[in-house]
Amino acid sequence: MKRLLVPVFVTLVFLVQALQGVVPQKWEVRSKDDFLKGKFDGISVSYDGILSLSPKEEKISGPEEEFYLSLLITPDGVLYLGTGHGGKIYRIKKGGEPELYFQVPEMGIYCLARDRKGNLYAGTSPNGKIWKITAKRKGDIFFNPREKYIWDLLFVDRGVLLAAVGENGGIYEINKEGEGKLILKAEENHILCLKRDANGDLFAGSGGKGLLYRISKAKKASILFESPHEEIKSIALDKEGNIYAAASGAVIKPKQEETPVSLIRETAVTVSPSTPGTKEVLSLVRKQPSALYKIDKQGIAKRLWHSREELIYSLLWNEREGKLIFGTGDNGRIYSVDKDEKISLVVQKKSELVYFLLPYDSKIYFLSNNPSDLSIFYPIQRFSGEYLSQVMDTKTISSWGRIEWEATIPSGSTLQFQTRSGNSSNPNKTWSNWSPPYQKKQGEQALSPRARYVQFKVMFKTQSGKRSPLLQKVSLFYLQANVAPVIKKIKVLPPNEIYLKPPEQEEIIWGADVSISERAVSKDKEKSLFIAKKTERKGYQTTIWEAADENGDALLFSCYIKGEDESQWRVLNEKWTDTIYAFDTLSFPDGIYFLKLVVSDIPSNPVGTELKSDKTSGPFIIDNSLPTIKNFKAEKEKNKLKVTFSAEDSLSYIKEVRYLVRPDEWRSIFPVDGICDSRWENFSLTLTLPFRFDNLLTVKVKDRHGNIGVYKYT
Repeated sequence: MKRLLVPVFVTLVFLVQALQGVVPQKWEVRSKDDFLKGKFDGISVSYDGILSLSPKEEKISGPEEEFYLSLLITPDGVLYLGTGHGGKIYRIKKGGEPELYFQVPEMGIYCLARDRKGNLYAGTSPNGKIWKITAKRKGDIFFNPREKYIWDLLFVDRGVLLAAVGENGGIYEINKEGEGKLILKAEENHILCLKRDANGDLFAGSGGKGLLYRISKAKKASILFESPHEEIKSIALDKEGNIYAAASGAVIKPKQEETPVSLIRETAVTVSPSTPGTKEVLSLVRKQPSALYKIDKQGIAKRLWHSREELIYSLLWNEREGKLIFGTGDNGRIYSVDKDEKISLVVQKKSELVYFLLPYDSKIYFLSNNPSDLSIFYPIQRFSGEYLSQVMDTKTISSWGRIEWEATIPSGSTLQFQTRSGNSSNPNKTWSNWSPPYQKKQGEQALSPRARYVQFKVMFKTQSGKRSPLLQKVSLFYLQANVAPVIKKIKVLPPNEIYLKPPEQEEIIWGADVSISERAVSKDKEKSLFIAKKTERKGYQTTIWEAADENGDALLFSCYIKGEDESQWRVLNEKWTDTIYAFDTLSFPDGIYFLKLVVSDIPSNPVGTELKSDKTSGPFIIDNSLPTIKNFKAEKEKNKLKVTFSAEDSLSYIKEVRYLVRPDEWRSIFPVDGICDSRWENFSLTLTLPFRFDNLLTVKVKDRHGNIGVYKYT
């Protein structure tokens, strides 16, 4: 047996360098979660992310029915298959073809049971009834609970049959004569599943509110576990007395005044409510949250698995291997849980959901739907299988480097890798063909053409049913075509508004020019405006912007300025790394200006191959001139003073006018037209002079840029 660790090695010719960014990327698939994003055909993945050949599977020829809903196996290996929509039961003898055994008027056969005399019992829905079938095409209604659904049947002591029903929710106990009585009336709409342990205690899962009931031999019912979901769809028991419950449906937030029965707490989420009793599959699969719980005899529950995408339909305790097996939809997967509570994927079916699991001898029979399928799992390994990865989006056109892998390949087994590429997110006829196989120990150059999307597949083969190739990791190197960075948005802040650069102790104006040695080239050193202190500094103009690069390249910015009537741009700063820039406007004449930002990806590309783009701001005003007061007139009469004047600014509108007559405080004054909204405003006021008037009236005018003009009258 050889363990192959293929070394990392990427060769880039100068021509490729001249056309593309210089930094190669690596797509690596190595964990269970990574592999689960792909598709499996005869391949398992362990809890620690190792791919291997799955157990041998044999497809049994079944009838052409839309849904397979229930299965029963007799001691001599004869199968009885319940189906929907036609309400038919088929018998399949060893090596034989399916034959119609019995048909009921109802749509679906949801459960089957068999007594010691060999009579078959079928629970049907909707308008649920229990049929007793004594021979081919011979049967009658055995018990009619006048319920819509018969979800499960279970024989217990002395030929007593238990039936789980909905939509009134309960369990019936039915004697040999077909006389039934209600032994549990649940508050929920449905009892969906039944299991009995070696001590004779009965366990039942409900729908409407996902509760796990325990009913003692004395028929005393108690709630063992309250799940945060709508349904308990399936139950399994191990020999140590642990109960496993498959819960599904919208998460229920417990009422605060209620005392929860279980010790489990879940965070409530908002999902679309589902109809109670969604064990029915006479419709397309809907994505719902689902969880697997392990509950001990005291009701202490532990969540072992959960998903928002996959829904558990059936549980099975495999005593021979000491594992729990569960089937899900809508990816048609079967998982196992080992004694250490580690989750592995056993197999993925082509059908959307694995609906029912049933053990027989050392084999496991299972029903799948969408499309319907009846198959057997054997405790031996298959001889070949294939793994298909997810589609990888490299965000732009890319060239492919080496594909390499880490694997253990026993003697007599092989692994082959292939790639394909295309420019649509879903592979179709526009994609390339699959590449020739890659098999070399040290990995190989990927041969697929340049494209945005790429996918790989792995073929597993072995000559022995006991030894499988083991794949731990797959890596594919790629090099994105260089795409020019873009400046998405520029915002010129109000005049004098600046941010103080965090987190230095001294107050440094963020964006103001400092020496190159003090600049942070790394993006890791960028600061957020949300943690910066905003304040004002007279004469400063601050600009902020957003930039993006599809390649993820490091970026440098250059900032330019020009006046409205100028044709040439003047440099404000080059090789800037922040996305904020502030400059002192006092050295610029008053006027209307524009800013231009140029972004370059030169830090991540060879000189001469970098790409640039630019964006120009809207117009903004630089105004450092003081507003003036003109046409000032004052007329004094006794203790009254009537004042008229005009306030004017060359570029900015008048923002505020105030006056001061000591010993009073500063007071605001509005213009004659009632609002300061232009560069020229007229004012008129009559004021009462204070007793201690010092013969000085001061008027202060402030424009939008914070410039202040003062006029004094004595």
